[in-house]
Parts: sequence; structure tokens; C-alpha cells
Amino acid sequence: MRRSHAPIFWLLFGAGGMLSALVGAMLVFITGLAVPLGWLAPDLMSHARMLAFAQHWLGKAFLFAVVMLFAWHAAHRLLCSLHDIGIHKGLAAKWSCYGAAAVVTLVAAVPLLRIGF
Repeated sequence: MRRSHAPIFWLLFGAGGMLSALVGAMLVFITGLAVPLGWLAPDLMSHARMLAFAQHWLGKAFLFAVVMLFAWHAAHRLLCSLHDIGIHKGLAAKWSCYGAAAVVTLVAAVPLLRIGF
């Protein structure tokens, strides 16, 4: 029996789906509605406060997890959607989708590490 890398991608897909279901809607509500419309304190999303959040190790971990898991979830969804519209899930499609998720993961990690602790 040949080993497969599929469980790794299914784990990232499942974790991203769970995170997007539990956290994503609230992130959209807070950043897209509540703060801009003044329902929450205007300084809640100030630059100084967000920078302090991103410089804390727990804030970095949360931001990285959100971006990374959302990207891997989206990559797997796009790959399955390609199959649904008749494009074969070949090696090129897998490399494109999962490669884009890997690039997004790196693009998220570099600035988070550069802003310091």
C-alpha cells in the first residue's frame, strides 16, 4: 500500500474550516461593521493597539493561525471546486492550489517575525 500525503492536507483543510466557521464571521463583524459604525470603541482597532497585539507571542500565533489555516482551507476548497467544474485534479492543479497556500503562509510569517516581540 502506497503512503499518501492526503491526511496532512485534510487536517489543514478541516482546521481551517473549523476556524473560519467559529472565528471568521466574528472577525468580519468586528472589523467590517462594529468598529467602523461606532458600535465598539473607536480605539479598539487603533494602530498602536493592533501593533501591540501582533508583537505579543500569543497574538502572533493567533494571526498566523488564522491566515495560514484560512489559506489552506481555501486552497483545498478551490481544488475540489476545480474538480466539480470538470478540471481534473492533476499534479498541476494540486501544485497550484497548495503552492499558493504555502506562499500565503510564508508571506504571513515573514512580516509577523519582522515586527519583533
